[in-house]
Amino acid sequence: MVVSTQPRFYLASEQHVDHLVQLDTLAQRDPKREEDIKAWVEARNCYLCESDGEVVGYGVLTRSFFGHAFIEMVMISEKRRRSSLGTALVSYFQALSQGSKLFTSTNTSNLPMQYLLLKTAFKPSGYIENLDPDDPELIFFYTDAGDAHASCSGPNEYAASSSHK
Repeated sequence: MVVSTQPRFYLASEQHVDHLVQLDTLAQRDPKREEDIKAWVEARNCYLCESDGEVVGYGVLTRSFFGHAFIEMVMISEKRRRSSLGTALVSYFQALSQGSKLFTSTNTSNLPMQYLLLKTAFKPSGYIENLDPDDPELIFFYTDAGDAHASCSGPNEYAASSSHK
């Protein structure tokens, strides 16, 4: 689906929690995610992504990564994925974090998110094993200082070079 209007981003409030739980693919099978969503909204870290007058996703931006900005979550409803909304949300977080370091992470198995991050000028910054069985967490870094372009051509190259060293 093509986005027909520019997406709009704004802080979520308590009234949005039920809708976020409905569009979050993990929350429907894991009650802890609903608790996470409530906590993110309460802490004022959860931003809605609205397109064509409908909330179609959300993202979470914290300062929880060693005092640096960290994109903890990017979730776009299944029916609106691959329509540039995730890219727009990440770009919004980059603008909010202008002048400071911005980090995020994704699993090795999540190739669409890795491509999105590389496309938005994040670069690989390491990995953490043992969070999810057999699926290391890849760390990515962005800075608007001009030196954040990834040196690898895609997620498979990075995953292959970093796994199980």
